[in-house]
Amino acid sequence: MLHHVQLACPPGSEQALRDFYQGVLGLAEIPKPPALAARGGCWFRGHGIELHLGVETDFRPARKAHPGLLVSGLDEWAGRLREAGYPVTFDDDFPGMRRFYSEDPHGNRLEFLEPVGA
Repeated sequence: MLHHVQLACPPGSEQALRDFYQGVLGLAEIPKPPALAARGGCWFRGHGIELHLGVETDFRPARKAHPGLLVSGLDEWAGRLREAGYPVTFDDDFPGMRRFYSEDPHGNRLEFLEPVGA
């Protein structure tokens, strides 16, 4: 069982992360333990997933590596991202799944999947 996925973010980017992960994706920010909070970044949970965003001083976005987020209502997720100005690129190369790729405000790749017929 997977507890969480961590992605990197640049220093000082917490508000952009909140705007995206809370505002666009509808995840709730969860408090980081005090010893970890001093390092910056944010943690989010919702829709059956938990994502941790950790600060990297020499940040580079993950363009290939990515979390695959299993969701319900794939088209609604795509619409929400498009409406907020984020790219949505559908890909039908995964048998049994409908999916698309997008990215967070810092260019980290995100994959959204839903089983065909769901």
